[in-house]
Amino acid sequence: MSLVTLVDIAFEVYMALMVARILLSWIRHNPYQPVIRFIYEITEPVLGFFRRIIPPIGMLDVSPIAAFLVLGVVKSLIIRIILYISF
Repeated sequence: MSLVTLVDIAFEVYMALMVARILLSWIRHNPYQPVIRFIYEITEPVLGFFRRIIPPIGMLDVSPIAAFLVLGVVKSLIIRIILYISF
């Protein structure tokens, strides 16, 4: 498996965890359940950073949208750097 594939998978898994976190915010759940705690602990650094920069608009938190956009750009840059270095 190539490094590019590993980077791509890592970013996709992280983004899937962010989607899970967003979905969890819409339903009642036990925040002490280990899987849910893991999802919150792993995604909070990124989402918390964007929440501090972008305040909610009314009751709508748009910080995850910015996080997805920035993570997509970072993923692209990392993959391009890896491909550039490998040639």
